[in-house]
Amino acid sequence: MTALLSILVAIAAIWVLAYIGAPLIAWSAAVVVYFLALAVVGAIGWPGLLLAAVVFAPILVLFNTTSLRKKLVSKPIFKGFKAVLPPMSDTEREALEAGSAWWEAEMFRGKPDWQYLLNFKRTQLTEAEQSFLDNETETLCEMLDEWEITAELKDIPEDAWNYIRNNQFFAMLIPKEHGGLGFSAVAQSTVVAKIASRSLTTAVTVMVPNSLGPGELLVHYGTKEQQEKWLPGLADGTQLPCFGLTGPEVGSDAGALPDTGIVCKGEYNGEQVLGMKLTFSKRWITLAPVATVIGLAFKLYDPEGLLGDPDKTDYGITCALISSDEPGVEIGRRHSPGAFMNGPIYGTDIFVPLDAIIGGPEKAGGGWRMLVECLSAGRGISLPALSSAASKVAYRMTGAFGRIRRQFKVPVGKFEGVQEATARISGLNYKMEAARIFTASGVDQCTPSVVTAMAKYHMTEWMRQIINDSMDVHGGRGIQQGPRNYLFSSYQSIPIAITVEGANILTRSLMIFGQGAIRCHPYVFPEMEAAREDDLDAFDTLLWSHVGHSVNRAARTLTFGLSGAITAKAPVAGVAAPYYRQLERFSSALAICSDVTMGMLGGELKRKELLSARLGDVLSELYFATATLKFFYDEGEREEDIPHLHYVLQDSLHKIEQAFDGFFRNFPNAFVGGAMRFLVFPTGQYHKGPSDTLINVLGDAIMEPSSFRDRLSANIHLGTDARSATGRMEKAFNKLVEVEPIYDRFAKAVGKGEAEGFTVDDQLASCVKNGVLTDAEASQVKEYDDLRYDAILTDAFSKEYLQDPVNHQHEDHRLESRVA
Repeated sequence: MTALLSILVAIAAIWVLAYIGAPLIAWSAAVVVYFLALAVVGAIGWPGLLLAAVVFAPILVLFNTTSLRKKLVSKPIFKGFKAVLPPMSDTEREALEAGSAWWEAEMFRGKPDWQYLLNFKRTQLTEAEQSFLDNETETLCEMLDEWEITAELKDIPEDAWNYIRNNQFFAMLIPKEHGGLGFSAVAQSTVVAKIASRSLTTAVTVMVPNSLGPGELLVHYGTKEQQEKWLPGLADGTQLPCFGLTGPEVGSDAGALPDTGIVCKGEYNGEQVLGMKLTFSKRWITLAPVATVIGLAFKLYDPEGLLGDPDKTDYGITCALISSDEPGVEIGRRHSPGAFMNGPIYGTDIFVPLDAIIGGPEKAGGGWRMLVECLSAGRGISLPALSSAASKVAYRMTGAFGRIRRQFKVPVGKFEGVQEATARISGLNYKMEAARIFTASGVDQCTPSVVTAMAKYHMTEWMRQIINDSMDVHGGRGIQQGPRNYLFSSYQSIPIAITVEGANILTRSLMIFGQGAIRCHPYVFPEMEAAREDDLDAFDTLLWSHVGHSVNRAARTLTFGLSGAITAKAPVAGVAAPYYRQLERFSSALAICSDVTMGMLGGELKRKELLSARLGDVLSELYFATATLKFFYDEGEREEDIPHLHYVLQDSLHKIEQAFDGFFRNFPNAFVGGAMRFLVFPTGQYHKGPSDTLINVLGDAIMEPSSFRDRLSANIHLGTDARSATGRMEKAFNKLVEVEPIYDRFAKAVGKGEAEGFTVDDQLASCVKNGVLTDAEASQVKEYDDLRYDAILTDAFSKEYLQDPVNHQHEDHRLESRVA
């Protein structure tokens, strides 16, 4: 009995020390106290105590004496670590070092600082930003017609182009001191989203110069002379920029750039100067057909050592800025990904001075880091904004359509099969708006790289899901192209959003966890740097801190799993508290599973893309779930938000468990995979996702006018004219809400055969005659029914229009005939 009790005490002590993350000295003291206590109570005799001292004293001395530990333990491990450490290219290193870790690091490390999350101030629009959104942006939206742009003109109308230039839509990120607007990332996101809700073509046109482009590169890295030369023109719209990165041989793998710059001497503007000959072939470059300023990425070579280092020939990826009218530049042709300006740029042996390098000659070879830092920030603004806009429009219009359109005398939005889709539309919109604001606010305060990759990948995928669900609900109404269709341009743009600024497949399988694991982990990257610099002292400190970190996360994970996470912390009380606890549990699980995986697989993890993707899914869902909790908190924990909070968090926790399950099942070492499964799921998996009841609640809510519905679809452009795509649906929906009880009474009478006639007019007259409706009520029903019918119609075109839309662009496409 005494022996069993002693073992239980030892287990409890180990568990407690591991759970609280006790330092080495505390573990050492605990060992000494434990064996002394056993001797005092007679559990072991003095010979037993002596034996324990013989066994444990050398170990304690070894690990508590730094010089001995380094020499006998850390040094051999250090040697093995360096031997298996995978090689890292310059581009990989620069990608890892670029930007900063932010909230995702808290989730990755397994012990999130919830108070930081709650105290984090999301960016609020300034008075000037709000005014620009309400006035200039609204005016621009009123000038646009996406059908005219995409089907007829294949371009933005000239008056809209001029308005964009004259009102500095291309200069939102350029600071005020350089003549720009100096808007926050949240303001840029909100403006782009509002434009996108009216015209995705125009939004893409506006967003690119405010994302990865010459303006941002000049602001961050340009010399004073370059800023003075280019920024005023970029700010006032007299200069239009594009940036040439991708080409026939290079997409996501920028390290494979075939474009070159050869340092040499040559003549420029009548003078002999040191410069470079540029040869490049760029494709898929947005704004290229109309650009006056071209940013270029290429590999710089100095075969003659003219830059001053005779031993250095290859300088690597470099960025330069040149005028589009440089002799030999071929520009102006268009690709056809849609109506937005996109095309190729070519050049062979184009000589420009070295001061064309962004940042000057000192920045030769610094282009990749520039690109990664700027692209990572822009990735968190532009495409999430487009995704948000498309999704908000789909949310509002699908809810309205679901209430207006009836099948079998029931609003289609009341069918449970439809509600499965509309609930998903609602829940993902809530999650997306939370993520958009939180991520853009993060960009305003630092340069996060991993979270912006997550935002780009997941928000474009959510848009794909939302638009597909909306198309399913609309049926034929969503398929037919024309000015009435508010979904089709979003549907067409999905492949563009999925592909640009990092293809989604590679972002998920290579970047999110691959970059996040090293960038966010408190010890891995410093350990790699210590190995690279052959710094045993630093490695020793990092290694044993890392071991303590892993032991602590393992103990926390098992404890949370056994207790259902009730021992985890929640920074709030109420409905959200259990979700904070569960997320802390899975944050700790991600930390220990990541450590085991990197320890077991090492550099092989690069090739295990499916495993990496699943851990990336866990990290992403942790991030977006906490962003949703933050949004709920910042919005005042409103009662009307609670069902959507439940939906998002229950779905996220279910997806986290699915990702872990797939990871454990496919781990190369089945025993280790099973051990990790037991650690994370000691009592099994139990997060099943949203219930049918919750789905019904969201499915009903999307069809109801409410302050929640208005908040979730805020800052989009909705037509006020009944002839606009969204306007006619809004007008019909609002009228239905007003007259629905009367309309239901009319529909019931028609269904029972109590209203005579074959037309709506005859049936209404019969209802008035029979006392079912008053004259005033019949007039209201007639007004709504005309709006309803017009709202569900699709466009029909003449043969002449389809053959020559430019010369027939003002044709009325409405279908005039109708039946009851």
